[in-house]
Amino acid sequence: MGDNMLENTINILNKARIENYAVPQFNINNLEWTKYILESANDLKLPVILGVSEGAINYMGGYNTVVNIVVGLMIDLKIKIPVVLHLDHASSLESCVKAIDAGFTSVMIDQSSKTLNENIKVTKEVVEYAKNYKVSVEAEVGHIGGKEDNISSNIAHAKVKDCIKLVGATGVDILAASVGSSHGIYDGKPIIKFNLIQEIRDATNLPLVLHGGSGIPNDTIKKAINSGIAKININTELQVVWTDALREFLETNKDIYDPRKVIGSGEKAIKDTIKKIYKLFKTK
Repeated sequence: MGDNMLENTINILNKARIENYAVPQFNINNLEWTKYILESANDLKLPVILGVSEGAINYMGGYNTVVNIVVGLMIDLKIKIPVVLHLDHASSLESCVKAIDAGFTSVMIDQSSKTLNENIKVTKEVVEYAKNYKVSVEAEVGHIGGKEDNISSNIAHAKVKDCIKLVGATGVDILAASVGSSHGIYDGKPIIKFNLIQEIRDATNLPLVLHGGSGIPNDTIKKAINSGIAKININTELQVVWTDALREFLETNKDIYDPRKVIGSGEKAIKDTIKKIYKLFKTK
């Protein structure tokens, strides 16, 4: 069903890299979020990358379910924009294979906590499998941690020579290099190494990804894009605005128990936030 409706990231992100803007990856957690994100991007006539973690895939029922939700919504909502379905932070070759076989068009293999040689070995296997299906592959160099890591001294920044080695040995399409960002909510202001982004951009000639985009100040985001970031991942920010709206709705509507109204109470907050993010990223 609609195998060719979804696109991979290669053309979308190469254009972003050349024309100096970023495309957002919004992580999806359920049918409602997928619908809100697709509608928002379609209204703006801008491309979108739907990111799905292994945890979200398990929560939603499995790889095939996620693909069918996305493709089904694209058909029913008459979505006309480029849409990428991306496996985020896959922990193994097996996860990537399951995603590709189900119809995902982009995968990220994350072996950043392993040695560089182990990272290269598994990433290369993923690339070799993915290229048979025209699926784009993202890899990570350095370690982009979670909330516990978002003190600058705890982040393992990528080394330019390691990026060059991994890209040359694997043939990946996109690179997530650790440059100072982290996942979750920041305790202080993140210290992004713009010079490192520029060096990696010039050395690899690939679109670069900034993980942990939620909570990074606007001026820092703009500077990161100007330095070579073509894709920025957003998850926590949408979770926070949706939850805040939901809490307020439940507090003021204690007699409502329809789950559609409860879950849907966060729709406007998500859509408003998505519009602001597109504007900030200057997506074309």
